Amino acid sequence: MSRYTGSVWKKSRRLGISLTGTGKELDKRPYAPGQHGPNSRRKLSEYGLQMQEKQKLRFMYGLNERQFRNLFNKAGNMKGIHGENFMILLESRLDNLVYRLGLARTRKQARQLVNHGHVTVDGVRVDIPSYSVKPGQAIALREKSQKLDIVTEAIEVNNFVPEYTTFDAEKKEGTYARFPERSELPAEINEQLIVEFYSR
Repeated sequence: MSRYTGSVWKKSRRLGISLTGTGKELDKRPYAPGQHGPNSRRKLSEYGLQMQEKQKLRFMYGLNERQFRNLFNKAGNMKGIHGENFMILLESRLDNLVYRLGLARTRKQARQLVNHGHVTVDGVRVDIPSYSVKPGQAIALREKSQKLDIVTEAIEVNNFVPEYTTFDAEKKEGTYARFPERSELPAEINEQLIVEFYSR
């Protein structure tokens, strides 16, 4: 199944969540797209709610269905709470951490930086966006990539780096210090609904 490339703003409004991470999509019109707009009051079934939650998280991190399901299954083989483990695995992806460190303004941009070979992990170039970063590993830009406009712009506007990471703006280098706690991950996601969806 291919990755969704349609209007992110429309998708954000339909799911009621900011997929760009800026929140701008919901500022103007915080309701689903379509001619009925704010007057549409369609009540979702239990299955519909579970499906919507899955789509919210999948589109937020920019994964296709196969990648998403594989990661979900991997989380199920770990000790602890399935849903929380899944969220932590998503957060540990290299493209996500490049975004979290503020080296890119969106996860899509971060994925492109990784794909094009601009990113290193512990000094070694890694061009796989789904690469699972381990706590303690350092994420940086290759020397020749440090002056990229998109990186400079991203660092200028980024004023928040999660507590489970450290970042040196001068060196354009950060560390995945530890796994995040559930309270530090997206509050608008109910991962239990996703566990229920795949358990049907």
